[in-house]
Amino acid sequence: MSLPDEDQVFNIAVDGQLIPARHGQTIAAALMAAGRRVFRRTQSGAPRGLFCGMGVCFECLVTVDGVAGQRACITPARPGMQIHLPPGEEKVDGDD
Repeated sequence: MSLPDEDQVFNIAVDGQLIPARHGQTIAAALMAAGRRVFRRTQSGAPRGLFCGMGVCFECLVTVDGVAGQRACITPARPGMQIHLPPGEEKVDGDD
């Protein structure tokens, strides 16, 4: 398996933070590769992130370019995307 060329790497913005992504990656894959494992929290505060990885469970919902309710696990990353995690989500220990 060969690594992609450098020109295949681009950035997506997640709540204003630039995250590298590669062509062919989903938003969830780019977030996981960048160390972001928590995408949202339940009402009780329990962390939620990538679970099924195939668009069935809806645990990875994010807002993409102003459109809410997008499943990060099946949405391909594109250069310049603006992604917002649900309000109240902040980085926690183990989520660097």
